[in-house]
Amino acid sequence: MSDSESPMNPSESTQQPVTAIPTLAQAATERKTAAVSSTLVRIRQSQPRSSRMPDAVFKVLILLTAASVFAIVVFVLWELIDKSRLSLHQFGLGFFVGHDWDPVNDQYGAMPFIYGTLVSSFLALLLAVPLSIGVAVYVTEMCPVRLRPIISFLVELLAAIPSVIYGLWAIFVLAPLLRDYVEPFLAKTLGWTGLFTGPMYGLGMLAAGIILAIMIVPIIASITREVLTAVPQNQREAVWALGATRWEMIRMGVLRNARIGIVGAIILGLGRALGETMAVTMVIGNRPEVAKSLFAPGYTMASVIANEFSEATGDLYLSALVEIGLALFLVTLVVNALARLLVWSITGGNTGRVRA
Repeated sequence: MSDSESPMNPSESTQQPVTAIPTLAQAATERKTAAVSSTLVRIRQSQPRSSRMPDAVFKVLILLTAASVFAIVVFVLWELIDKSRLSLHQFGLGFFVGHDWDPVNDQYGAMPFIYGTLVSSFLALLLAVPLSIGVAVYVTEMCPVRLRPIISFLVELLAAIPSVIYGLWAIFVLAPLLRDYVEPFLAKTLGWTGLFTGPMYGLGMLAAGIILAIMIVPIIASITREVLTAVPQNQREAVWALGATRWEMIRMGVLRNARIGIVGAIILGLGRALGETMAVTMVIGNRPEVAKSLFAPGYTMASVIANEFSEATGDLYLSALVEIGLALFLVTLVVNALARLLVWSITGGNTGRVRA
């Protein structure tokens, strides 16, 4: 008799308990499942209405909460369109390209406010995007583990500061620095571009762009950090295996795979910059004009609504302000929807952290 057929074969004796234990566990699990199922069947047979009522009520409540969000957005949009109907009828599409804003003579054009909103927002992106991506890359790839929560907390703390505090800081700290040091230097070195000419007040489009950049850094940096963390670790290891440097690994293995999510973070920051009111109103100068120089005062859509809504006495004046709010609402809605779509495409619908 061979060893494989011997009853004293140690390999065969060790396999018997291993095959028996899962069988007993499986049988116990099946008995528990059958007992629970029989209990639920008895409850549903004895009290059919009481067992189905909570599920039906819960389903209706959840459906109402989901529908309420959509209803609120539709209601706000409808009210803006209804209240701006007079201005839409009076000026048509010419309202968005007109340069005159004269409440005395009932002549209204939104171009200075659209221009101020776009210029200040894109200037903020120009300053905030490199800083935000740099912070996110350092925290995820190069920062010591002990310092990561500290730096992340300090960056996100900027988002908790009220905008009026930013405005006060800009008036008493940022504006004097710009007036005495930064703007003279820019006028001397880059004045030939035409972007840094004119009187130097410290308050204007440049100050608004800087304060907006500080306010949107936490948004872009936080989302970018989460997107970089979601990049699989094997992408980094594959680039390392090819003999790449740290910069090449970050550029090819991390940033290239996270570029869609980073774009989504930038668009979310743009949405915040477009709708910011108080801090921008305090430093932009509030003059409805289209000027090439960043030293010149300007106006934004949110600022003109905040400043003049309480003073609007005529119906056409009020309707023009509401139409500006309608344009701002639509722009913000589209920007946030696009950002959500881009972030979802990079994370695959999973907001948590993904690691390989």
